[in-house]
Parts: sequence; C-alpha cells; structure tokens
Amino acid sequence: MRIVAGAFAGRDLASPNDFRVRPTAEHVRAALLDLLREDVKDARVLDLFAGTGALGLEALSRGAARCDFVETRPSSLAALKSNVTRFKLKDRTRVFKKDALPFAAALGEEAYDLAFVDPPYESRMLDRVIESWQARRFSRVLAVEHARTHPLPPGALTRTFDQTAVTLYRLPRAAG
Repeated sequence: MRIVAGAFAGRDLASPNDFRVRPTAEHVRAALLDLLREDVKDARVLDLFAGTGALGLEALSRGAARCDFVETRPSSLAALKSNVTRFKLKDRTRVFKKDALPFAAALGEEAYDLAFVDPPYESRMLDRVIESWQARRFSRVLAVEHARTHPLPPGALTRTFDQTAVTLYRLPRAAG
C-alpha cells in the first residue's frame, strides 16, 4: 500500500499484520481524493476508524493543513504512528486512541473541514457516525467508505467501485 498522489506520492505505508484491517484500495482512495480536490487544500481533516491513516495521509500529501486520526486497535495504531513518523508529520497531526463513535458524537459544529469515515463494512457504526454528523455537522464534508450494499441516507454524491462505494455528504455553501 502506498500514497497515490501529492508530496508523498509513491511512498509506502506501514500496515498492521491484522486480518481484520481492510485498507482502502489505492484506486478507491485516488478517486475519492480526486472528488475532494477542492475541499482538501489547507483543510482541517478528521480520519475516523483511521487504520493505517491512508486516507488522512493522502489528504496531507495533497495539501491538507492538518489531520486528526482516531483509532483504537493497537496494531493499527502502531502502523499509523509509524506512518506519521515516516512522513515527518508529527507537527501537523494528532493521533487519538479513542472509540470513533463517542469521539464524533462529542464534536462541535464544523470542527473540521473534511472528515473521512471508514468503519468495518456492514457495521452499524457507520450509520451512527452519519447520525452524529446530521445532528452536529462536525465537518463541512463527510466522506464515507462503505460496502456497496450498505443502505445509507442519500448524500450529495455516491460512486461505486466493485463491492466498495464512497458517499459524500456536504453542508450547503454559505452565500457570499
């Protein structure tokens, strides 16, 4: 697994030796970040269920200002921290060893510009994070990766890649 584009393009990512970890495929990550091109520049990013941090690190590689990562599994945390160190990003990142659901539920309105959500496929955790976002609007854009068959509330945009889909939710842009 590697970073697809930007300042760290082509650099390898450390991955945990854990069969439960399902990294976002490079072609899905590339397509998702291409869809978010205008949202990434100088963004404050949140990566929930971060795993190795591939989504947040890809955003940083493409010009995001900062990224907070939220992960609980020890093997994923070790890989994530290794990746942050490897890319010399400690000053632009924070790593939280926390459960993503209460973390998201506690956020205030527009705490982030962009939030990535990639929980285990077919998990109801995704539905709960979307409900938190709908109630608190903790980011301007919520980008969720999910199984193609997982029913979700309609978003601004959905793209499908084999068995994977990404759905974007957006706050309306302020007039002016």
